[in-house]
This record gives sequence, C-alpha cells and structure tokens, in this order.
Amino acid sequence: MPNRLIHEKSPYLLQHAHNPVDWYPWGEEALEKARREKKPILLSVGYSACHWCHVMERESFENEAIAAIMNEHFVNIKVDREERPDIDHVYQTAAQLLSGQGGWPLTVFLTPDQRPFFAGTYFPPEDRYGRPGFARVLRTIAQTYRQEPDRIDRAAKKMTEALQQVDNRTVDARAQVAPERGAALLEKAVAWLSGHADDEFGGFGFQPKFPNVPVLELFLRHANRRPDDTASLAVALRALDGMADGGIYDHLGGGFHRYATDRAWRIPHFEKMLYDNALLPVVYLHAYQITKNERYARVVRETLEYVEREMSDPAGGFYSAQDADSEGEEGKFFVWTPEEFDEVLGEDSPILKAHFGVVPGGNFERGATVLHIAAGPGELSRKFRMGEEEARARIEAAKRRLFAVREKRTRPGRDDKVILAWNALMISAFARAARVLGERRYLERALRAVRFVEERMTAGERLVRSYKEGPSNVSGFLDDYAFWVQALVDVYEACFDRRYLVEANRWMEIVVRLFWDDENPGFFLTAADQDQLIHRPKDWRDQSIPSGTAVAVSCLLRLHPAFDRKGYEAMAGRVLETYRRQMDQNPWGTAALILAYDAWINGAVEVVLVAGPGQREEAEPFLRVIAERYVPHLVVHVISPEDAESGASELWKEKRQVSGAVTAYVCKGFACSSPITVAEELARLL
Repeated sequence: MPNRLIHEKSPYLLQHAHNPVDWYPWGEEALEKARREKKPILLSVGYSACHWCHVMERESFENEAIAAIMNEHFVNIKVDREERPDIDHVYQTAAQLLSGQGGWPLTVFLTPDQRPFFAGTYFPPEDRYGRPGFARVLRTIAQTYRQEPDRIDRAAKKMTEALQQVDNRTVDARAQVAPERGAALLEKAVAWLSGHADDEFGGFGFQPKFPNVPVLELFLRHANRRPDDTASLAVALRALDGMADGGIYDHLGGGFHRYATDRAWRIPHFEKMLYDNALLPVVYLHAYQITKNERYARVVRETLEYVEREMSDPAGGFYSAQDADSEGEEGKFFVWTPEEFDEVLGEDSPILKAHFGVVPGGNFERGATVLHIAAGPGELSRKFRMGEEEARARIEAAKRRLFAVREKRTRPGRDDKVILAWNALMISAFARAARVLGERRYLERALRAVRFVEERMTAGERLVRSYKEGPSNVSGFLDDYAFWVQALVDVYEACFDRRYLVEANRWMEIVVRLFWDDENPGFFLTAADQDQLIHRPKDWRDQSIPSGTAVAVSCLLRLHPAFDRKGYEAMAGRVLETYRRQMDQNPWGTAALILAYDAWINGAVEVVLVAGPGQREEAEPFLRVIAERYVPHLVVHVISPEDAESGASELWKEKRQVSGAVTAYVCKGFACSSPITVAEELARLL
C-alpha cells in the first residue's frame, strides 16, 4: 500500500511512496501529529539523483523491521531538498554544527516544535563503515527521548541558539583582527585559494573534487586584472582542462557529472545536475574568450546539446537532474569494457581504447572503465602511424557509433520537475553562449525557457519554486528571484530587447521588497510572508550553486548604470561590507560574494552603442568585438538616438550618433570615451 507521498508531485518523494515507512510530506498534518502524540520527528532530506539516498532507501526504508521502529517511535517526514531549500538550509546547518559534516541523505531528529537535537547523513542498516547502524540509532534516540527529556530539551535549545547566531557572526565587531578591504581582500583570497590548488591535476584539494565555478571565475578575474599574473590563469585552465579530460565529463553525450571521487577527475558520482550544466558552460565560455582555444567552445556546445536533448521539457523548461543509477547499479549506463569496444568499433577499437583509457580490469567496478582522455590525437597519430587529422576523424566517427549503442541501454532515471532558480541559470548559459559563440539558436532556446517561466511559474509579483504537471504551491526563494533577474539581464544583453531589461528591474525591486534586511544589510532566503521555520536564514554561502545574496548583489550592480536613481549601488555596498569578514576568512565558501565585491570596488565597464532603426547590420561588427572579449563586469546597452535624447537614464544621456553612423561609447568611473564609429577602435579600448 502506498503511503501519503503518493499524492505528491516531487519525483524524489514519489520514489518513497511505496516504502513501508509511514512517511508524511512536510506540512501541518505531520507537525500537528508530532505535537499531539508528543513524538520526535525524524526528518529525512534528499533528492532524486542522490546515489546514497537510494542506497539508504533500499537498505533501511524498504526494510520492514526498521520501518516498524520508525513508525512506532517517530513521526517520519520526507523532504525533497530541491523543492524546499529553506528546510534543507536550516537543518543542513544544524547537522554541520552538530556533527561537523553535512550532505545527503540528511537525517535529523527534531522535537515536536521543530528544534533539532541530533543529526547525521547516511546510516547503514547495521554497524559498518565506522558508522552506527540505523536501527541502533533509532532505538537509542527513542529511549533517550522517553527517559531523558531534559537532556533532549537542553540539546535542542543549544542548537536553536547556535542557528540564530550563524548569520550574526558576520557582523560581530568584537573580533580581534579586522578583515582586509579593497584590493587587499581580493589578493588575500586568491593567495589562500592558490595554496589549496592541485598543481598536477587541477582543481582544489585532493578528493572528492567539486567544480566550484565561482572560485574558477575568481582566478580568471584576477588574471584579467593583472596581466602579469600567469599563475592565476594557469590555476583556472588546469582545472577546466582536468574536468574536460576526466571522467566527470561525458565524452559521448556531453555534459558534466556532479563531482569526482578521485584526485584526477576520472571517477565521478554519475548524477548530472542541471545547475552544474548551466554554471560550467559560462566559465568555459570565459576561458574561450581569453584563450581562443576552440576546445573550450566545444565543451560548451556539447554540454548545451546534452541539455537540449535530454533535459528539456517540450513546453520550454529544463528538467532538474539525471540519476546516477540504472538497473540498480551506479554508472552502468556510462561505463565500457574492452570487449564492448571491440564489438562496436572493430578495427578502430585499439585506437579508441588508447584514447579513452579502456584497459583490461578497467578503472571502475566489474572491470569496466569510465571514459577519460588518456591520449590525445597527437599521441595517437604517433602511436598508430597516421596523420593527426585522420586520428581526429576516426575518434569522432567512433564516438558517434559508441553513442548510438549507448542510447539503446536502459537510461538512468530523470527528475522531470522544473526548478525556477536552476532554469534561470540555464537561461543565462544559453543567452551568454548565443552572444559569445554567435549562434542564434541558443538565444531562441533561452527565449523559449523565459516564456515557460513567465506563463507557468509567475503569478503577478510572485514566482513559484517548481513546476511539474502544474505549478507547485511553494513560493519562490531568494535564489529563484535573484537568478531570474540575472537571466533577464543576460537575455537582454543577447538580443537587446528593452522589455527584458525593464522586467529585470521590476523583479529586482520585488526582491528588495520581499527579502531585504535593512537592520543587518543582506537578503533572507525566504520572503517576508512565507511560512517561517524555527530560524529565518540568510543565503550568503556558496553551496552547489552561488549564493542567492551574491547573485542579488551582482544584479544590483549590473542594473545600477541604467537605473541609477534606485540607489542599487549603495545597497550592494552595504551588503558587501556586512559580509567582508566572512569573505576574508572563508574565500572558498564566499567566492561569489568576492566576485561581487570585485565588481563593486573596481566598477563596471559600460558600453553604450547608439544605433538607429535598420542599423542592426552596421552594429554587428561592434557587437562581435564586445562578444569576443573577456571583460569582467561588462554592462552593454544598445539604444536609439531617441533614447539618448530622452534622458531616461544618466548612462544614455548625451550619447549621440556621429553623422548618423552607429556610434559606441566606453564608460568607466563616471568618465566616457569620445564617440567611436570604427569597431577596431572599440576593440582597442576594451
């Protein structure tokens, strides 16, 4: 018999709808039951593509004996962390404070009034891996809850007080050492992160390795600010090359897996998340702008093709995730044996086995290999005595054959709910790719997704968090709103339809109204009128995605030049000063805020292009000059001569055409260049 989760829309909750556990979704029914029966709450948080979530379900939640303990002693609540990031944020923080670690599946025990007193992540069914068995944990907590209620209450009270202090630490003026400010803060952050860079394989630390996009962007930004700093550029490119060569990248189908379990990026956790495949193309686009290396552009194209092919809703939205498992085995869809290569490729098999590192015994389970670039075309041409172009051609032809065979395998499951924040990130990726690579189809895909959000996920001045067979009843969170503003600005800068810029500003004003904290300047994760948990957190730390606060601040700075009367720049500065101590102490977790801080102290490079009706073709060389160059915090406006006369924006005022020709102006720090009518001169200035 199904449990209550059968009535939910979340694919993750529906995966648990036939567990023998008496699961409840988060809501008043479950909370009231806990209060009425005076039972502790067992809160389990995960997501549909989470491998260890599936393992814990198979081992414990489908286990009749363990389910019986859960049902007797607890009110069991299952939460999809992608639908309810507020719940996940509060209790993930609690888990980190209690145990020093977090992650998914997240297992938290609460009092009936929602205060946490014990937390962990994955628990095996019995003692192993150095972890206590779940059944033993359940019995111990149930016994302690009955026999030592004062002990439980003290632990819950202490934890709740600690949660309240998490956000306030950033403004604690009593700390002994003042944080750096200005350029010194940026230099210190880059120096600290450089000390943790892996000079051999790229990335940071040893294992597991995650693609922290804001950190990579910070190194590209630093290298751009200081052209003599070849080391910073090398750190970023080494990581991008390591990921593009490694098994974390899908060499047949495009797109990135979640993270690598090893130092060399070769063995991934195989789930593919929409947000990774939205964030990574943008940093590869920037690497392409800097180096002109076509390899980086190819990674972008292949990743976006994967998203179009496998992660796109027919109505225009983007799905959330692709599972790691198929047929009950992690990675089975993606890995290969030497025998399979021989069967598919025939005489080309030795070349492709050398290229992708496919060897007897493999590098993964059951003798299989996760494909990675073990030898490039140059090395293959020497080894197999052929021209390098022939080697490239045979690789590409063989990849198409391997992909066609792989398509016949049982596919991993897919989470087909549409999350607004992640869709906004994907819209930004397509819009930016359209501008940099000059491909109109990417802009058309971004605009389809914009229409999906506008038609299905907005209600007046409100956004909804997710959509699956209809909009969810969960209101949007800070990241939904902030990323949506960012997406609209990116779309505007790809097509220069003023409607998107005006809409971005309208939604920015809504963000301020719903999420702004004027007392301790910053943005709350939840809107002022959303149902509040035991703590109303602020979203300033980067997690798998940049923090909502960082993106909101960046949007304030991007909109400021056109809408300067709104006081956006001053508001951004207040937030950045609030979190300067945290940026100084933890650049890894605040890299997105540091990027915004860099934009704030260094200012935007503003390009205004004045073009009359029918002059789009004449404007194209100027737009290509802009698109080809990596210019951090670049703000671009295309205006008409009438806009320049209207005075609607201080930035546009007095920007006249010269002799009726398309005319560009480059501005920085309240000073503008002379009018530019030749694209090559614009290139020189930029």
